[in-house]
Amino acid sequence: MTIKLYNTLTRQKEDFETIEDGKVKMYVCGPTVYNYIHVGNARPAIVFDTVRRFLEYRGYDVIYVLNFTDVDDKLIKAANELNDEVPNIAERFIQAYKEDVAKLNVKEAVHHPRVTETMDDIIEFIEQLIDKGYAYEADGDVYFKTRSFGEYGKLSHQSIDELRSGARIQVGEKKEDPIDFALWKEAKPGEIAWDSPWGKGRPGWHIECSAMAKKYLGETIDIHAGGQDLSFPHHENEIAQSESHNDTTFANYWLHNGYIQIENEKMSKSLGNFILVHDLVEKHDPNVVRFFMLSVHYRNPINFSDELLSEAKNSYERLKTAYQNLQHRKTASLNLADDNEEWKEKVKDLKQRFINEMSDDFNTANAISVLFELAKEANIYTQQKQTSTDVIDLFADTFEELTTVLGFSIEAVEIDEDNEIDQLIEERNQARKDRNFSRADEIRDELKERGIILEDTPQGTRWKRV
Repeated sequence: MTIKLYNTLTRQKEDFETIEDGKVKMYVCGPTVYNYIHVGNARPAIVFDTVRRFLEYRGYDVIYVLNFTDVDDKLIKAANELNDEVPNIAERFIQAYKEDVAKLNVKEAVHHPRVTETMDDIIEFIEQLIDKGYAYEADGDVYFKTRSFGEYGKLSHQSIDELRSGARIQVGEKKEDPIDFALWKEAKPGEIAWDSPWGKGRPGWHIECSAMAKKYLGETIDIHAGGQDLSFPHHENEIAQSESHNDTTFANYWLHNGYIQIENEKMSKSLGNFILVHDLVEKHDPNVVRFFMLSVHYRNPINFSDELLSEAKNSYERLKTAYQNLQHRKTASLNLADDNEEWKEKVKDLKQRFINEMSDDFNTANAISVLFELAKEANIYTQQKQTSTDVIDLFADTFEELTTVLGFSIEAVEIDEDNEIDQLIEERNQARKDRNFSRADEIRDELKERGIILEDTPQGTRWKRV
């Protein structure tokens, strides 16, 4: 089935066609590493990891690039406040980022370029823009001539005149036109800096991604992605720089995820309502956080609250319980049922529906709804008097396959399932046989206090953690 995705550039869904057969060149704007990432940063990490997973599931080789901005004003300020060096701050929070997103089951990028490791490429890129007449040097700074790129505003669907009406030249800026933007900034006294043809300085924010994308993916890439807040000016400026430099299309498809609100308010450090992923995954199961993020279509805004996260946990547990029921019933299944093919067709149809939903602009919300239908059918099947091992296996394998595409796990309780717990259950079963109900109740209560719930079924006693 053809994959369709919504292209911010054209404001419509388009059939996805790659530059090279079977290969996807995908660039995602990563964090500025001056602090721990917040839940707003986690959304694009999870969303575009899921896009990558689905493309790989459909057979594509995805070259996934996510950059780290490891030098800019925020890093310099953090280094001054902490009395440390910029590279040390950056390294600390790059590792923190990797640890945080790994807990959310985000796969490692194929390439993680850093600004400081791409400096020669950035300087060369700027030099060539100057040579082609798209940029100019002004007393140690370098600016892009925005009006020189005739299609400026095509991503954000704004005209040059509209943009100019709100533009201002800030104190200390030396640009010729208020809508020009910095490619290189002259170093201030005491700042980290690199040698360049224009003197010591460092890159502007936008140029880094143009240079990194070209270095690791080529002049034209398939997908460029990031948060909605990056579409203007960051991505607009990337297009202007790259297409002026390369004389060709920069990215064929632009994907942007929606904003996150906290308790129905826009997340903002000034409001003090931002939530660090570092803290969130200590308090909540990362699988639930990921499930929650994917329960809303990626282009829509999402409201974040403890109440909604609790609801997501209950929903996630329903899927997990259905999967565990399959594992438990498998031990009591034989290939005796005579309606195997009918059930197998149901599972195959649901799997195809999942693929169809994900092929329609990566609609994870609808794909999760299909998983709940799979769970419903699995629960009905496990209640049959006779079940077949191959049907149970098909249900379980499909659960594992599709949840892996979404990147969360529904594996049964940690299989270090304490021998002690199993022994207590055996002791309880024997106590019930001996009609020693007080001891049986004591064991149930003891396990309950430890967060272990027992379920007595026709196939025996099973347990789960809550």
